[in-house]
Amino acid sequence: MKTKTLVSALALCLVATAVCFAANLHMGTWKLNEAKSKIAPGTAKNNTVVYEAVGNDIKVTVDGTGADGQPTHNEWTGKFNGKFYPVTGDPTSDLRSYKVLNSHTMLLTIKKDGKVTITGRIVVSANGKTRTVTTMGTDPQGKKFRSVAVYDKQ
Repeated sequence: MKTKTLVSALALCLVATAVCFAANLHMGTWKLNEAKSKIAPGTAKNNTVVYEAVGNDIKVTVDGTGADGQPTHNEWTGKFNGKFYPVTGDPTSDLRSYKVLNSHTMLLTIKKDGKVTITGRIVVSANGKTRTVTTMGTDPQGKKFRSVAVYDKQ
């Protein structure tokens, strides 16, 4: 009897977790729509961003082009809870934080050497097909910037 109850409870937890991740509009693969975007000159460009569930965490994989024109790749794994988690592969950041405001909107904060360098807002459209990322910050040379990147769901 205990085994049956335990198995049922475990199955229910797995289903609930899957439903929560499936309901998150941010999950999936997003490709930059350059025609609709306004990327600040001299800043990096994220061409493809993938949000995927990894156990109880979210993994964000970003492939793009650096300010120098060279290909970039970085990864972040954590929770959308406003806490900072390490970033790998990005020389311009060490830590990243995502905080959910509502089902369509998240806040983004990026740190380098303990200092906030970029803040932003990520908004998924009502139909779930477009994602707009507005970021403001300071580039490695100390110059302030503002970018609006529009992504299409793949």
